[in-house]
Amino acid sequence: FAEFDDAANLLAANPDATTISIDEPAEISKNQHGRLQEPGREEDDELLGTDDSDKTELLAGQKKSAPFWTFDYYQMFFDVDTYQVLDRIKGSVFPVPGKNFVRLYIRSNPDLYGPFWICATLVFTIAVSGNLSNFFIHLGKPTYHYVPEFRKVSIAATAIYAYAWLVPLALWGFLMWRNSKVMNIVSYSFLEIVCVYGYSLFIYIPTAILWIIPQKVVRWVLVMFSLCLSGSVLVMTFWPAVRDDNRRIALATVGTIVLLHALLAVGCLAYFFDAPELDFPAPIIPVHNGTTIITKS
Repeated sequence: FAEFDDAANLLAANPDATTISIDEPAEISKNQHGRLQEPGREEDDELLGTDDSDKTELLAGQKKSAPFWTFDYYQMFFDVDTYQVLDRIKGSVFPVPGKNFVRLYIRSNPDLYGPFWICATLVFTIAVSGNLSNFFIHLGKPTYHYVPEFRKVSIAATAIYAYAWLVPLALWGFLMWRNSKVMNIVSYSFLEIVCVYGYSLFIYIPTAILWIIPQKVVRWVLVMFSLCLSGSVLVMTFWPAVRDDNRRIALATVGTIVLLHALLAVGCLAYFFDAPELDFPAPIIPVHNGTTIITKS
């Protein structure tokens, strides 16, 4: 009670003194919070985040978390709308020099929806176009009997999906390993790398349709054009990630990325479209005297 007596004595000596109630700290905190909302500070709040936003993000993360064996866990990888997919496809077909595809399109919301359906569409496009190409090449030959080759679907699916998943996995592991040795190495997540590779394959869908044209020159011009477009997306995305590394290692990494991408395109063209001519057996014409005549075509 001595403190209350001292306060009463001071108030009696100076009646004009300012008194503070126990409710004022809450009001002060409100005033401070109000001052934080002044113009010029809203951008800082968005960049740094307030306590309320941190709690909201934490609760949102807790709501989205789910065991990996449930469909809810994989649902977030397909949480993308049509406009985002079309925008990313447009970015992969028309790459902008100096723009990073991951930072410009992917990092805000990486998805597996676009890469999955692009690879699936490419598989069936290559298989169907390859069968049609084989049909048109041998069209008009009397000894040719068209038989659809369904095994091309499984072969194309194995090649494309293995490329779209195993190559990003190897690249992601390599970047993580180099990041532990060189601190300036930019590290992409595995989902971001898969997303880049998946969208980079879209240009081969219309190219595979045009490969039906039975002209080797036209086909090779198309594959080189498509390779330059899709390869430039990969180079402009992954060169900033390795440019601070050793010069030889950086060039070897980018060269390997382009080489594997070229092997996929050239391999699909050579196997599914530039098939060698079939050696048809010469027809046997029977003769009435018991002998046979083999005609040469």
